[in-house]
Amino acid sequence: MDGIVFKVRENSKVVNKTVFIAVGLKRDGLKEVLGMWLGKNESAAYWMTVLTNLKTRRLEDILITATDNLNGFTQTIKSVFPQSAT
Repeated sequence: MDGIVFKVRENSKVVNKTVFIAVGLKRDGLKEVLGMWLGKNESAAYWMTVLTNLKTRRLEDILITATDNLNGFTQTIKSVFPQSAT
């Protein structure tokens, strides 16, 4: 899970937009894009929205996570998927 920041023109101004992506690795070794979201900035609060969205879309569990350890991100993952190993 990570976010990539892009500068985009919006209403005649250049603003930062972040594309958030979650990629899963299936048991057979194949990668699967779980989703992409567009937001303003990368924060633990926004990742909470993303993780909650994944859970409502019937993602049952996350076994292992790999992140850049944004402040609060590990705790956010644990609160939505308490069995995950970070």
